[in-house]
Amino acid sequence: MKRELGLTGLSISPIGFGGIPIQRLEQEQVDAIIDQLINEGLNFIDTARAYTTSESMIGHALRDGKRKHFILATKSMAKTYETMKSDIEASLEALQTEYIDLYQCHLVKDLDQYAQILSEDGAYRALLEAKAEGKIRHIGMTAHSYDFVSAVIKEMPFETLQFPYNLIEKQGEPLFEWAFKRGIGVIIMKPMAGGAITNGALSLKFILNNPHISVAIPGMDSPMQVLENASVLKHALELSEVDHEEILKSRETLGETFCRRCGYCLPCPQGIDIPTQFILEGYLTRYNLGDWAQTRYQAQSTKASDCVACGACEPKCPYNLSIIKLLNTVSQKFETL
Repeated sequence: MKRELGLTGLSISPIGFGGIPIQRLEQEQVDAIIDQLINEGLNFIDTARAYTTSESMIGHALRDGKRKHFILATKSMAKTYETMKSDIEASLEALQTEYIDLYQCHLVKDLDQYAQILSEDGAYRALLEAKAEGKIRHIGMTAHSYDFVSAVIKEMPFETLQFPYNLIEKQGEPLFEWAFKRGIGVIIMKPMAGGAITNGALSLKFILNNPHISVAIPGMDSPMQVLENASVLKHALELSEVDHEEILKSRETLGETFCRRCGYCLPCPQGIDIPTQFILEGYLTRYNLGDWAQTRYQAQSTKASDCVACGACEPKCPYNLSIIKLLNTVSQKFETL
């Protein structure tokens, strides 16, 4: 079962591999994950310059002829010509490949950044040059803001769009329809809402029921997760009545203001691991693991209660969360127990 990635001509598995989590793994573990992807026929890999060791670990794992099994995508936050040109070369070297199938402008936040990228001295010119030289084959963009993407989707020159979507976050659906009409391939990030959704199979089924989507890229950090995600493609994708009931329950439980664990808010000047505070709060309030969560919360060297409201985190959050307020809520919940 393959889907077309827009008009790129690339035929890809509906479930791909998101390369964020492997930063914390050893190379042998990454090698095993890549082997499992090959075994399961999952042929799309997405990584990024910003994911520290991810590109180099994937590059090492793709040696010995394994590169041929994959459509390889990466991305850079570079906005200028020179920085993007440099990043493309760095990606090629790290990934140990002669070409990259899809190179994306990573996390484009607003019209100002978009204009900079497309300017004469912008990153897009470097991407076009690299494409003409055969170093990359297609050019895409990733974003988190509905308002921004809706303003450019009808005329943007990018061949693919990577955007968050899952059974909780549905705001992107009109964008996907517009992209489909224009032949722009749609890549879904955050299919598990950064781990907030515990029924990953259900979320993948929900995503893949959308006919305008090419591929979902859950982050995976073990061969077992590859097996679990790939198993979704071995069964009917139609949603049952029970599925619809569970989706409604998930939406009621999580709502809209929750952390997706993307980590863009970090580093915190006070040393607070911000996403971890919200993870522990979830265990405290949603999963009946109060004692376990309390022990781990109190064992941290810095925690939510150490927030000084400096505001460094909030401008970096792609979901515009009121992080200071949410950290205060976390602190209150743990301190009152």
